Amino acid sequence: MRKLTYFIACSIDGFIGDPSGDANAMMKFVDEEFRDFLMTEYPETISVEGRRILGLDASNRRFDTVVQGRSSYQLALDISITSPYGHMREYVASRTLTESPDPNVEMISDDLVGRIRELKAEEGELDVWLCGGSQIAGELMDEIDELIIKTYPMTYGSGMPMFGADAGITEFSLDSVRAFGNGALVRTYSRVR
Repeated sequence: MRKLTYFIACSIDGFIGDPSGDANAMMKFVDEEFRDFLMTEYPETISVEGRRILGLDASNRRFDTVVQGRSSYQLALDISITSPYGHMREYVASRTLTESPDPNVEMISDDLVGRIRELKAEEGELDVWLCGGSQIAGELMDEIDELIIKTYPMTYGSGMPMFGADAGITEFSLDSVRAFGNGALVRTYSRVR
């Protein structure tokens, strides 16, 4: 069975963006060391546009499928990108956007949990990346098998939490921590079942 991994950036006070969801303040921590780490270990998490800018032509290492919420997807649509992760299968959970603007992007408008269970049950060596969406992360808490949290050394004070829906108490075990020279951490946790 494939894993659902919530691979997300957050502040040290647990927010993935400011109250409007804007996470641009975190971008200053994506320095050369951190960028090299992402390009080597998680190249598929770099968008098509980012790959173009960086000249990155790398195979997917961990994920072949990405799931994101409507708000996360809207960030790409706002700059006229309809398939931000075209090097993977893309799914967008949305109750308002029912028709996909791109043939590579499948909309999930109902039974999100059921669709995620189907994706996890598929045969394959690569996993499913939950890219973003505070709300859908909360809705999918029971399906999340792994957390990879890129924590940047800053606080928002208030904003969009990592889990926007009532996710309840859930236990994870710490697998690894990697520290970077700029104060960023990447922590990996496995779900305790």
